[in-house]
Amino acid sequence: MKNKVAIIIERANVALGGAERSVYELAAALSGLGLHADILAAKGQPNNRNIHILCQKRAGKRVGYSVFAKAVKKFLSENQYDIIHSVLPFSFADVYQPRGGTYAESIVRNAASYQSNIIEYYKRLTAFSNVRRTAFLRAERRLARGSDGPVIAALSRYVARQFEEHYGTDSERIVIIPNGVKTDRRINADQADRLRSQILAEARLKEADEPILLLFVANNFRLKGLAALIEAISRAANHDKGRKRCLVVVGKDRTSKYRRLAKKLGLPTPDWKIVFLGPVGHIQSVLSITDVAVLPTFYDPSSRFILEALAAGKPVITTKFNGATDLFVNERHGKVIDIPENVDALADAIRYFTDTNNIAKTSQAIIQDNLKANISIGRAAGELMTVYESVLRRKGRQ
Repeated sequence: MKNKVAIIIERANVALGGAERSVYELAAALSGLGLHADILAAKGQPNNRNIHILCQKRAGKRVGYSVFAKAVKKFLSENQYDIIHSVLPFSFADVYQPRGGTYAESIVRNAASYQSNIIEYYKRLTAFSNVRRTAFLRAERRLARGSDGPVIAALSRYVARQFEEHYGTDSERIVIIPNGVKTDRRINADQADRLRSQILAEARLKEADEPILLLFVANNFRLKGLAALIEAISRAANHDKGRKRCLVVVGKDRTSKYRRLAKKLGLPTPDWKIVFLGPVGHIQSVLSITDVAVLPTFYDPSSRFILEALAAGKPVITTKFNGATDLFVNERHGKVIDIPENVDALADAIRYFTDTNNIAKTSQAIIQDNLKANISIGRAAGELMTVYESVLRRKGRQ
């Protein structure tokens, strides 16, 4: 008989972002390893029989911590599972794997992303005015500070440090299971060709220009460092003339602020263009027709975008505040900037990867080192299986 795993997440809807998509992919990978994996969510779309929506009748897009906890406990009392794997800080879980890192670190880094001492102070001061978020933070603190409780499965070394630094969590309770993504998605060649034609048309470029395309993907442009990226490009443009280059911005955030910033900094230039593409359904299609992935993020427990870029053989530029750096080697597979505010270092990294020889050399290293296999969700699921087995042994079920 298959062991049954319940994966608890707040919302079951892949359109919402990386955490939701990751849970779907993880459940599928665990099923592929012989487990029966169900997703338990407060809200969402029950689009297959392994997804159970527990608070759909409640008003609003979200529910509070205690409301969802009560609903989950009731469901678990009526349905038997061998492993309880939660993305939310529920102490009754066997494994706690926060897809967004710790609530404490996310508050600190979100405040820092405003790049204003006054606003940063205000954001940190008022963080606890959000009653719902405060409840989750307090629950996480209780869970992390205890001497026992769920195994904490950190997506990266960065997340593991967060638990130790913010909560003093015993390192023996933490296991690092680096994030993974589905690496075998097929590319829609027709869609990719249409996207490239659209990008070149909007940038007023031709294929004959052989332009170098940098790709930025996010749904929160401020937190992911788009302002710093535009400033870095303006500096790179002032020092490096010649080949045509274009930054392609993908995501559903508002663009007006960033268009004004680009104009203020003298972009576009004859050699540097910026195209705001808007949301795109399949990032792999855009990756297939661009050259370098850039994410100068203020906070990312482990960016799916950067991992998907590496899986596609593309060089990456990101910051040390991105846990995805665990899965590649700085200066071999990409560039890691110390802080997103270091615009000069970011501009240097951009200039490096607007040389086609450097792009080719880095892409070859990614392929030679077989990063694709290490980045796969299958690898992550296999490591989780080892954790599950240890939990079952403690329970005396194996």
